[in-house]
Amino acid sequence: MASTEFGRMVRHFRDRVSPRAAGLPSGGHRRAAGLRREELAMLAGISVDYVTRLEQGRAANPSEQVVEALGRALRLSGAEREHLFHAAGLLPPGQGTVPAYITPSVHRMLDRLSGTPVAVSDASWTLLLANPLYTALMGERHGRDRNGAWRAFTGSDGRVRHTTQSRLALESAVVADLRAAARRYPADQRLRQLVADLRADSARFAELWDAGTVGHHEASRKTIDHPQVGPVTLDCDVLFVAGSDLRIMIYTAEPGSQDAERLELLAVLGTQTLVG
Repeated sequence: MASTEFGRMVRHFRDRVSPRAAGLPSGGHRRAAGLRREELAMLAGISVDYVTRLEQGRAANPSEQVVEALGRALRLSGAEREHLFHAAGLLPPGQGTVPAYITPSVHRMLDRLSGTPVAVSDASWTLLLANPLYTALMGERHGRDRNGAWRAFTGSDGRVRHTTQSRLALESAVVADLRAAARRYPADQRLRQLVADLRADSARFAELWDAGTVGHHEASRKTIDHPQVGPVTLDCDVLFVAGSDLRIMIYTAEPGSQDAERLELLAVLGTQTLVG
């Protein structure tokens, strides 16, 4: 039994989320219908040991990032998320900070696009949620590499191929996005630190930032060099969620094309890897 309100809440919410609802395989013997601790840990991007200690009341003072990640993984409503923050002794992020809450409707949309690589990022281009096919396509991303702006300017863009023109367009759009986000969310410390670190680590970012570069994201075609299925060229569209400032990236292949076949193969390989 958990010895704290926060631990009890996490356990309660974990028990009510089915693996299928979270986009995970639901086969095998299960003692309960809800998520296992290791599944919650994977979805939230934290260790199984930490989830265990939180539930048992042996870990105190979880960070805002951990509470936010648990709330997303547990698919909490707005009121439940707020309650979880208060149980952790934290105030929910205010209006001056970048929103990271994913609404149930966005969760449902991702559930229905299981055969399409889809990812959700916040206004600073930090990855909040990705479905299994997106992860299989792009690979696991951890730490600073979960931020698209960081990857764009530090050479850690991984499997995505770029031409000189596409690279310039991406850099301009990212800088313009971060500048707009900094204006909308002046109290967000993580966003300010991201901009400061990018200016210190990337001369190119500092040049574009200081020049007041303007740009915007457009629909594009991207080639992803995948280590198992080879190059996959997909259309990439960025959708913006009204009222929450989320960005949804959706990758689709032309029906009947070799790229569509490779994406279907990747769906099988990715699922096998996840189960294994």
